[in-house]
Amino acid sequence: MIDISRRRLLLGFGAAAATSMMPVFAQQATMPPVRMVKTNGINLAVYEAGSGPAVVLLHGFPGLAFSWRHQIPALAAAGYRVIVPDLRGYGLSDTPKDVESYDIAHLTGDIVGLLDALDVKKAVFVGHDWGGLLAWQMPLFHEVRVAGVISANTPFIPHWMLWLHPDLVNPALPEGKTFVADPNVDPIVQMREIYSSEMYVLKFLNGKTADTVMNRDPRGTVRGSMRKDLITSAEWGKLPPAVAHMEYYGQPLPAKLPGRDVLNAGELEFYVEHFERTGFTPAINWYRNLSRNWKAGLDVDQTIRVPSMMISAAHDVVLRPSMTNGMDAYVNDLEKHVIADCWHWTPEEKPQEFTQLVTSWLERRFPS
Repeated sequence: MIDISRRRLLLGFGAAAATSMMPVFAQQATMPPVRMVKTNGINLAVYEAGSGPAVVLLHGFPGLAFSWRHQIPALAAAGYRVIVPDLRGYGLSDTPKDVESYDIAHLTGDIVGLLDALDVKKAVFVGHDWGGLLAWQMPLFHEVRVAGVISANTPFIPHWMLWLHPDLVNPALPEGKTFVADPNVDPIVQMREIYSSEMYVLKFLNGKTADTVMNRDPRGTVRGSMRKDLITSAEWGKLPPAVAHMEYYGQPLPAKLPGRDVLNAGELEFYVEHFERTGFTPAINWYRNLSRNWKAGLDVDQTIRVPSMMISAAHDVVLRPSMTNGMDAYVNDLEKHVIADCWHWTPEEKPQEFTQLVTSWLERRFPS
């Protein structure tokens, strides 16, 4: 086992040349130095590089600032100030104990406080997975601080109806039955009408069973989650309707994992080290605020008025490219792309294609 200080050196916290010390790290992208920033009553671990227009990268679940290791040097080289936090509950950032500390008011407040601390008036927000949800909420609650939004995989669905999109729920219903989501009804109440109690979001809400399973084996959880080269979206559509219940996290891992690893050995070790420190409960607490977040946005206009780009992955079976259809009705200025042969972990699976799309859009909309 590599000790923590040497591992950080190898993963890019020291001299970049250290990555050549072990073959497994040969392709490792380097991270900038980390520093703690006080914001909204907590400390966030923040990685910064470059100068120019500010671009804030927001990771997903179960991710870290490290999830953006491929994009950071490229965006800095393109002339942007890249700001990448371990979000609340993750990595080296603070992990408050109470569930309510992870609602959308706290999460967006962290980002506003981070901009204040770094003397940034406006930023472009780039988010993946839950980071995408957070990026879309920023212009709803703090539009004055938002220059633009880029979301990887996560479409904008008003009022937290994401998991109630017809492309997801109809296959899970009995034949001949359809479902229409009601934005005036708590999305969790509606999800309980459709999905099994083992559906991953609902499982997160039903006590700490999922936490216990995931915390017992952080390595297995991360490795089992971050897969690529799985079945295609077309093949997925031919599977039995029960598959649509999305019984993913908190379940026993199969003896042989499907597909291939997204992470190499050194990258996996970095993730494992951090989730061994925090456990997964703080990250899962983000899900435990969905009802509270829905209430918070009931009287908020769901129109996104800043320049935006949506990047989908062709084979993401939860955040499907088809779910971006109709986004134009809510996002006034929207550019859309789909990356082929890609599953869910787009910035890490297809870093060159993803980074090229992001850089091209930034150079056109917010020249450095």
